[in-house]
Amino acid sequence: MQHTNGSGYPPAFHQSHNGNSHIPTRYSPGRIVPVRPPPLPKSQGSPDFSSPKPENSATFSFSAAEQRQQAEVARKRHRNALICVAISCAIFFILLIACLAVAASSNFDENCPDQNPTVKQWNPGHDPQRKVVIGKGEHLSLGASATVHSITIQNGGSLVFADDKEGSKNVTLKTRFIHIREGGALHIGADKCHYKSKATIILYGKSDESEDLPLFGKKFIGVEAGGSLELHGTKKLSWTQLAKTLPASGLPSGSYSFKKDYSRGFNVRVIDQDTAQVLYVDKFDTHDQENESIRLHTFLRGLDPGRIVAIAVGDSAAKSLLSDTKQTLKDLLGSAHVNDLSFRQSWALVGVIGDRTSNSSEAVQDYVNHNTAEQALARRKFTTVNGVDFSVSAYSEWIEGTSWAGFNVEVADGTVLDLLDDVTSWREGDRIVIASTDYSMYQAEEFTLLPCPKCTKHQVKIKEKPQFPHVGEILDGVDMRAEVGILSRNIVIQGEMEGSCYGSNMCQFFNTDTFGGHIQILKNFTSVHLSNVELKNMGQQAQKKYPLHFHLCGDVDVKGGYRSPTYVDSLSIHHCFSRCLGIHATNGLLVKDTIGYDTLGHCFFLEDGIEERNVLFHNLGLLTKPGTQLPTDRNDTMCTEIRDKVYGKYIPVPATDCKAVSTFWIANPNNHLISNAAAGSQDTGMWYLFHSMSTGDSHGLYPETKAELTPLGKFYNNRVHSNFKAGLFIDKGVKTTHANSEDPREYLCLDNNARFRPHENADPSKPRVPALIESLITFKNNDHGAWVRGGDITITNSAFADNGIGLTFASDGSFPKDEGASQTVLESLFIGESKNYGFPGGQNKYFGTGWPGNRNRTLPRNKTFPIRGFQIYDGPVHLTRSTFRNFVSTSDRYTSAIGFFMKNAWQLTPKNKVSLVKLDINVSLKVFFCKPGPWFEDCKQDGDKNAVFNDFDGSVSGYKDMLVGRLDNFLIRNPDCINVTDWNGIICKGKYAQIYVQTWNPANNTMSIVRDEYPDFPMLLRGINQNHRATFQQYQPVVMLQKDYTVHWNGKAPENIVIYLINFDKNDWIRIALCYPRDTIFQVKSDVYQRLTKVVSMVEEYTAASSIKDFLDSQAERKYFFDNSTGLLFIYLQARNERDGQSYCSSFGCERLNITATIRSEQVSNCMAEVDQKYRKTPTIISPVPLNNSVSVPCRACGTSQVIFSSDPERTYIPVQVKSLSKVEIDQGDLEAFISVNGTKMKLYGRNTFVVTVDACTGKIAGNRTFLTKDTALIVEYLTTGIPQKSIVLLAVRSDIPGEQTISEALVSLGTAKAAKLKDKGSLALYGFKGHFKPSWVELFTSPAGQGLGIVEKYIPIQLEEYGCTKVVKIQRKDLEILKKLQRAQ
Repeated sequence: MQHTNGSGYPPAFHQSHNGNSHIPTRYSPGRIVPVRPPPLPKSQGSPDFSSPKPENSATFSFSAAEQRQQAEVARKRHRNALICVAISCAIFFILLIACLAVAASSNFDENCPDQNPTVKQWNPGHDPQRKVVIGKGEHLSLGASATVHSITIQNGGSLVFADDKEGSKNVTLKTRFIHIREGGALHIGADKCHYKSKATIILYGKSDESEDLPLFGKKFIGVEAGGSLELHGTKKLSWTQLAKTLPASGLPSGSYSFKKDYSRGFNVRVIDQDTAQVLYVDKFDTHDQENESIRLHTFLRGLDPGRIVAIAVGDSAAKSLLSDTKQTLKDLLGSAHVNDLSFRQSWALVGVIGDRTSNSSEAVQDYVNHNTAEQALARRKFTTVNGVDFSVSAYSEWIEGTSWAGFNVEVADGTVLDLLDDVTSWREGDRIVIASTDYSMYQAEEFTLLPCPKCTKHQVKIKEKPQFPHVGEILDGVDMRAEVGILSRNIVIQGEMEGSCYGSNMCQFFNTDTFGGHIQILKNFTSVHLSNVELKNMGQQAQKKYPLHFHLCGDVDVKGGYRSPTYVDSLSIHHCFSRCLGIHATNGLLVKDTIGYDTLGHCFFLEDGIEERNVLFHNLGLLTKPGTQLPTDRNDTMCTEIRDKVYGKYIPVPATDCKAVSTFWIANPNNHLISNAAAGSQDTGMWYLFHSMSTGDSHGLYPETKAELTPLGKFYNNRVHSNFKAGLFIDKGVKTTHANSEDPREYLCLDNNARFRPHENADPSKPRVPALIESLITFKNNDHGAWVRGGDITITNSAFADNGIGLTFASDGSFPKDEGASQTVLESLFIGESKNYGFPGGQNKYFGTGWPGNRNRTLPRNKTFPIRGFQIYDGPVHLTRSTFRNFVSTSDRYTSAIGFFMKNAWQLTPKNKVSLVKLDINVSLKVFFCKPGPWFEDCKQDGDKNAVFNDFDGSVSGYKDMLVGRLDNFLIRNPDCINVTDWNGIICKGKYAQIYVQTWNPANNTMSIVRDEYPDFPMLLRGINQNHRATFQQYQPVVMLQKDYTVHWNGKAPENIVIYLINFDKNDWIRIALCYPRDTIFQVKSDVYQRLTKVVSMVEEYTAASSIKDFLDSQAERKYFFDNSTGLLFIYLQARNERDGQSYCSSFGCERLNITATIRSEQVSNCMAEVDQKYRKTPTIISPVPLNNSVSVPCRACGTSQVIFSSDPERTYIPVQVKSLSKVEIDQGDLEAFISVNGTKMKLYGRNTFVVTVDACTGKIAGNRTFLTKDTALIVEYLTTGIPQKSIVLLAVRSDIPGEQTISEALVSLGTAKAAKLKDKGSLALYGFKGHFKPSWVELFTSPAGQGLGIVEKYIPIQLEEYGCTKVVKIQRKDLEILKKLQRAQ
């Protein structure tokens, strides 16, 4: 039954309910239930207008006169009746037309909240003291700006913002808070009726005035149980990417600016008309010297026609200016005033050599009383050959006796951006942000949109000049195109801010006010859906209030009883003071197309470690700065100065307690990240961490989270770049106990207590569930592209470029953790240094030379940092079917495709495997093992010495199934090993395993382990627990099987030793002898230890052998032998059980040896001298290297099959390379010119011009023609008439450029903006298009005389509708399919 509101009508809205409450089946968020007038009452009976039936009736007769009289009366009555009917019909139709007209003009839409007839207009005016309560039966429409103290909406009341179809309203509501509860609702637009006008809610108030409202505090929009919040602005594309690189200043050649005082004479600049580059800078002092006038005359006469010349007089230029020079200025540049130039007269001119058909820009100002009335300013606009409008200005003036002259070459009237998607929803005056594509996130820039009538639907024009370049291309196969987000929305929620920080708002860290507004949603709300809303100046740093916070809401999708699941769509959250969006003990929320920009603390924030099933789809976060709220938010300064929650005098350590601020902070793996971009954080782009229990407000309310055992949600098509620490980080947890004497660190500081090891149902006894990281793009991250620690993780179809370290695998499969786990990366691309050279500034700290071409470029750390593509920490890891490019060392640093974790005290496993890798062009170091020096230090940690991997197929070393290890590791050697000194490595054949040695009493020894075959080369192991509080020590050397080893100590021998057999297959063995004092008494046992259950089984005690011969003859028995003459205890370590899959041990557990020694002596137990005399052996080969083991045939299956790694996989791109050759390059010995399309290389020989055409709709090569360079007419004819429409046109030249002027005019038909000046160019290459559309990738490349272009590479999209393709193959978007499946599943 519908409730009435007292007016007889049903209420304006049906509110959505969760739980068991009824929700109308036609309900959608914000939609009005249709309001119709009540039906007419039913008729009691219908009159019968038919003739009466014949009955017995009286019959009357009249006279003829009477009959005539009656007939006349009847005629009159009939006439009057007709008149009445006509008048009634006319009135009826007039009323009907009026009603229809009114109805047509109203265009009533039942989906629009403000159009419901029950809603009453409400204009409260401006009264900051008025406290408004909207209650039962009140449905108000705000149609004008207002100021009130506060608004409470409750008991079924509602507030809507008025709108109109033109979107002409501009309504601003200023209030301290809006409190929505118990059936109350706030609507601005609706899901199916997006708001068209401008609506602004300003939340005002200071942190130190008025009282807090319980739960919400101050300055908020708060939704409690039963409340509804529906905000839906005009739809806008939220964010896209550049489709063409935006250079710094907007000009590819860079802008030019010059200003100087007392630069006497003619200051001259010559500008290239095709590129806007300043070619010549000179000054001619024609005031004092006639020779300078002659030099100016000669200089101008020597310039090529078409050159742009800008001249500005400094001080004075007239005294010695000769008439011939004046005439030259008139003839060549069209000057009209130079003849009259007088003493100290300010004069400026911009003209074009030989272009007398167009007017030069010329200005003159007289010198009067040490000043000019205004600046003599000459300015003209031009266009580059690739279509960029630019202006050239020259100016001259006197200011209070000082002469000034200057020039500007800059983009004219705004810069046009080419974008990937249709941006017709963006409007003049909107603000946008473009992400950094360099190492520093501070190269992100904001711009204002200008009107641009000539722009296509993929273009906008910006007002401000860009300070930094922003890449808009796929480079070296990796999509580095900058994200471009729209910040402006027509619904704005903002905090009113003070001019500076005040009160207790952490002003020691912030200069600005950080007490903004906030929106907070509490559990059991009725309906919350937000779309196309702008939040700015929101969040409260000190009060821990977020711009948008779903607080302890539980399930907010169908599982929670919401027929329309809760969502946040296309929000712009920027310039905020406490995160972007908080998802706090809330599950099933959809966050889509939302931007978080310039915020403090973790941006997209999953808070307590129990949040699950949330979907983050196609969101963009950038410029994520440190905050103060959690230790993980803080930077160095905040970390050490905020100590109110530590125990005692503990000073936090920034590197281990703090410094983890992240754009996406994911505290539980059961969430879904699809097509997001983390484009710049102070620390990390995306961080998965693992809470061991619920934390914060959820602590104690939920059972153990088991986050580290929980399978990973969907991770697909995400991109991370411009982060200082790492792009993607999967590791660690937070401290879940409060500070105390045992652990004085602050609650929720970073903690190294968790390892990701996903199992079915988060149960370690159940099967593993491999985590899949698919289609990750990571570039320009200072430290790591990705750091991944955990078990059973696969990274596939991913790209790593320009990172300090591309990818580090730190496996949780390392013993004694979750044995059996592994990590794999496959079908991936690693680029050491790309053609994204970077740009200084924006807090980029490091700059130096690098590859390609030994050019200056920004660097990830500093110029000595050893760049690595794939880094192995421990293992087991598997690198396969991946490609490496551009890893080239310099004189300052080692750069390698494969490397190892530096200063590594941990272990590495010989089960690390590399296979089917392609070490492509420009890889100078395939592998590098550390050497003492910067970053590596002494290179003597245990893990440094035991760094190894198995080259399974020889794709790295050239030898199949070989172990690659460090050059000085004699535990893995045999006489067949191959030294590779460049790598500081060796390549060896054999079978290898590990022993894991634990020692007690003492626990701080250095252990030396020696192969009997190489007694002069012991390996000294410091142990992993390198602190004085450790109760035991552990060592994990890699050993060659079927060999003899001795173990020695630098102090007293340990009283208790446990040795685990790691990676031993059944019957694998080594013989080991441990050094003890000669009077030691032993107890030796073996057992099998099951780590998960901690059950010990198969316990056997060893007996003493009577002699060394007895010992050697009893290998299969449990015997030991103690050689009293040397102090060596001999034992066989032999596995008796089959190893289980990837596990280190068998399914029964790990076989181990326990030695308990009774030691009476305190002497140092080092028996190496005795070993050398008695047990030295000659090195032997157990596994010889086969004669045919080397790899001589190129591996066709090696490397990734994927060529291009883009963030829009639904689009198809083809890789294209054009290499022209100049005369100079040929003379220097470079003879290969070619055009390559999608891997098909077509070479060019002789002094020829080569043209290749590609069908833009299929990507297939349509034709190729070679012309003699001298046959200019044939080339021009083919370019203008011989190429079909919808063709990609590629042109290369070898040696000479054909018919300069003629061919340049022909190139206009292929997309150049004008005919280029090709005279004196060294080389030329063209990417053109034949059709009625100019793609953003069209570009003409030329080089100066004497120089070449090198290889010009582009990745060209095909099958675009803009090309005119009629049969466009639309590839199904995988990310949308994943989203649909998740929504169906939920």
